Amino acid sequence: MDRLTNTIRPYAWGSTTAIPAVLGVEPTGEPQAEMWMGAHPGAPSRLDRGAGETTLADVIAADPERELGPAAVAKFGPRLPFLLKLLAAGAPLSLQVHPDLEQAKEGFADEERRGVPIDAAHRNYKDANHKPEMICALTPFDGLCGFRAPLEAAELLAGLGVDSLKPYVDLLRAHPEEAALREMLTAVLTADRAEMARTVAEAGAAIERLGGPYAPYASLVHHFPGDPGVIAALLLNHVRLQPGEAMFLGAGVPHAYLDGLGVELLANSDNVLRAGLTPKHVDVPELLKVVRFEAGDPAVQRPEGNGEEVYETPIDEFRLSRFVLAPGAAAHPLPDSAPQILLCTAGTPQAGEVTLSPGESVFVPAGEKVELSGTGTIFRATVTV
Repeated sequence: MDRLTNTIRPYAWGSTTAIPAVLGVEPTGEPQAEMWMGAHPGAPSRLDRGAGETTLADVIAADPERELGPAAVAKFGPRLPFLLKLLAAGAPLSLQVHPDLEQAKEGFADEERRGVPIDAAHRNYKDANHKPEMICALTPFDGLCGFRAPLEAAELLAGLGVDSLKPYVDLLRAHPEEAALREMLTAVLTADRAEMARTVAEAGAAIERLGGPYAPYASLVHHFPGDPGVIAALLLNHVRLQPGEAMFLGAGVPHAYLDGLGVELLANSDNVLRAGLTPKHVDVPELLKVVRFEAGDPAVQRPEGNGEEVYETPIDEFRLSRFVLAPGAAAHPLPDSAPQILLCTAGTPQAGEVTLSPGESVFVPAGEKVELSGTGTIFRATVTV
């Protein structure tokens, strides 16, 4: 197996302290939002097998079947199909959705045909892959996920007592679920920006004054004054994950992370369609093609199983599990049919003969036998083949 050296992404919304605390290093004073573990071309992990440092992406490209195993290559192609992250939100992320696989392929091909530079600010599709994801909380973790029922959203908006929101309240009450949510989101994102900014200011003052069910949205008002995404966010369910709890986010589900530290596992993609709470590009027509206008309660889950505690997902590109290793417990041998990345988040457990400290990770190629022992917590990312 290979110890990984990983890149920390300094996005503006990142916590300045959470990832340094895990790693046991002094904060730099700059935001540290995500630590990437994997072979994504944007920031591949690095390793050294004795001939100097190289990237995990280059190692896999040189011999995919050896590193990933024949079954994974046959199913997903010659690339690592997942990306593991340590995610630390110190401020809200953008309100966003991810495309399904067909939408990603079509959108990427279209932008390639039109010659949109891959690094252009208005580019929507950075690759041809979908981006389902799972977030597992290491600390209490706040987020927004999925639409509320239209009538529930209408009551929440009406409770703010803002006259300019009354047409939106009426719209939510007048139509069936899908039409109500679609028309509401469209109306908010296409409204006159000056008028919407005034509405957001009034709504923000009410949110901060009223508290209670509005309290989770107060940080949006503070960080994004005048942004239509503040109103759009009120359409979504607030979720608070306790440590160890997780939620899966499929294609088309609107969401935003607000605050907290977690382990995130996702398909190896960077495709994001934004709806607001960001200075970045918002492509409303393309967004509306991707959003699934379905209300429902977010499915918060705790892991299942003894020894290896598994977080269930409906896809095969990634599989997340957790080992909480107690002193004196028997070692846990791991299956070796697929590639895996192991991340330590607590203690000093061992993967084979390698002792890990919090924040350290290793890549285990397919076919390499390894067992976990010692004391601590290890998250395991792999695929289903």
